[in-house]
Amino acid sequence: MIDHVSIAVRDLAASAALYERVLAPIGLAKLVERPESAGFGKRYPEFWLNARPGMAPVPSDTGCHVCLRAPSEDAVRSLFETALALGCTGAGDPGPRQAAMTEYFGAFILDPDGNKVEAAFFPRKD
Repeated sequence: MIDHVSIAVRDLAASAALYERVLAPIGLAKLVERPESAGFGKRYPEFWLNARPGMAPVPSDTGCHVCLRAPSEDAVRSLFETALALGCTGAGDPGPRQAAMTEYFGAFILDPDGNKVEAAFFPRKD
């Protein structure tokens, strides 16, 4: 199991403010704020931003991305729309997708630093 993930950002204050709004639709809030990092989660920090002021934006074609679980299709759509409204770039509109083992509903964004973040909702199949 993965406990947490971290991404690098050039402007920690701006990125933390952006992610506070982008992650709210999937139930994540800023739980920790330090001079060089900020952590988001539900009960403990699962998604971290680490300040790297001198870095260049991450190329969008690295193949790396972080996928965060969403509670519903509406939450996926809301995260995507919020991100676009705040200056992120769409990297995959909200919609059904086929994963290795199951279908899901997801969307991808690129933040201002080039980090690719996905929101995914996996409906229960009874």
